[in-house]
Amino acid sequence: MRLILASTSPRRHELLALLNLPFEIVTPTYVERVSPHLSSADQARLFAEGKARSCEDLFADSLIIGCDTLIELDSNVLGKPMDRADAARMLHRLNGQKHLIHTGVAVLCTSTGTLHSAVESVQVWFKLLTPSEVDTYVTTGESLGKAGAYAIQGGGADLIERIKGDYTAAVGLPLKTLAQLFGRFGMIVPVDLNGLYQQKSYPNWSRFTSASPAEGRLQ
Repeated sequence: MRLILASTSPRRHELLALLNLPFEIVTPTYVERVSPHLSSADQARLFAEGKARSCEDLFADSLIIGCDTLIELDSNVLGKPMDRADAARMLHRLNGQKHLIHTGVAVLCTSTGTLHSAVESVQVWFKLLTPSEVDTYVTTGESLGKAGAYAIQGGGADLIERIKGDYTAAVGLPLKTLAQLFGRFGMIVPVDLNGLYQQKSYPNWSRFTSASPAEGRLQ
């Protein structure tokens, strides 16, 4: 059975590669529309499911992975900044605050139409930064294209005091949760996940020694 990742994110490509499973990449056609009636976590799950479904007709006898990551601050969703000025505004809002990262992941079996999904949430505490520290980070350009205007796997790690939850979910693809979803379709991950989480071989993973991640909310 072919494994398809419906995502253009290089970070998700890199994380999925850690599972040593051959996979293909496709660009999802799903259009995200935020619903005011859904929680941020449920919205992330819905977007992940929509991205997987949008590629269903392209692949027979395949498992398609859809993903989406949203950042929640004070019950509001922070998306990707429009420009560097917008990125600076977002970072000043996050400065010294705790926020949530919600990553939804869905796996769709195209031969049966069965879809299972989950959402993994991570608590993140920002350091108390000076305006010059925010400006220095924004000038790197790393903020652009990143939800919340920072990348935890990059220089954005220097902005973070600590996290609670699965680091891979904070990056954009919760590997243990994904392995649980694979198991529902009889797919076995050929790596030692506990060993992978102990080795923390992905960039900046070893900097965040959070407690073991909670079980994702599977459906």
